[in-house]
Amino acid sequence: MSLIPWIIAYIVDLLFWLWIVKWGGAERLEGTFTSGFLVNVFAPRWSVEGIKFFGYGTIIISTIYFVLGVFIPEFRCF
Repeated sequence: MSLIPWIIAYIVDLLFWLWIVKWGGAERLEGTFTSGFLVNVFAPRWSVEGIKFFGYGTIIISTIYFVLGVFIPEFRCF
């Protein structure tokens, strides 16, 4: 994957997780079957705080992975 699609994919992913943790997404998904598809298989059992915690962890890990992919192109294949 080239650098521009890599950046676009990261921005789209980041916006999704920001919606989950900051803009009310966790509240809308709490206890729903859809959260199992969008967040994690176990998410329908989680509280709002659990979904947000998972979201923050995902943002941190994906940001680290994004930075690695910017400087090491081999990381962009995942």
